[in-house]
Amino acid sequence: MNLAERLRLKLAGQNHETLPPMPGDTGYNLAEDGLVPAAVLVAITDRPEPGLLLTLRTAHLRKHAGQVAFPGGRIDPGDSGPIAAALREAEEEIGLPPSKVDIIGTTDRYRTVTGFVVTPVIAIVPPDLVLSPHAEEVAAVFEARLSHVLDPANRVLREQVYQGSARSYYEIYWEEFRIWGATAAMIVNLAARIGTAA
Repeated sequence: MNLAERLRLKLAGQNHETLPPMPGDTGYNLAEDGLVPAAVLVAITDRPEPGLLLTLRTAHLRKHAGQVAFPGGRIDPGDSGPIAAALREAEEEIGLPPSKVDIIGTTDRYRTVTGFVVTPVIAIVPPDLVLSPHAEEVAAVFEARLSHVLDPANRVLREQVYQGSARSYYEIYWEEFRIWGATAAMIVNLAARIGTAA
């Protein structure tokens, strides 16, 4: 069984009601709550030791400057949904051709403290693709070993004050990269759905 088939089985076989509640895994009204719909591409490389494609945002961006993130962004009116938005954003940000992406499905939406509700789109991509990061937005594209970032032993729960309230967040390190905030939380959610090994 190949990686894509294994992931499809794991996601399809989950009964979400038997798992702990995930952040964003609730039925809220986007219009009433003033949330902005967004999507990210959680691209897993198809190799014997699968990796997770991540970006390092440039330091001069207005939001989330210098942070590690999945390729993605807000869902535009012209997008047919989260999958289309994630594919469009990944092509714009890192030059990932949609034709090279095998969509597995979507998983738990994540509500950010900055007012977005993000749908992670899980996909498989070939290893060692030649990508072209958008220089204004992306300082680097890198691949973190999937088993490492999914492993609970490699995450730490931290707390900081944001807009006057104490908020908890996860932090995961891969080599010199610090993965935290919404990106780390979505990785933790994914680990709850598929386990620590793909």
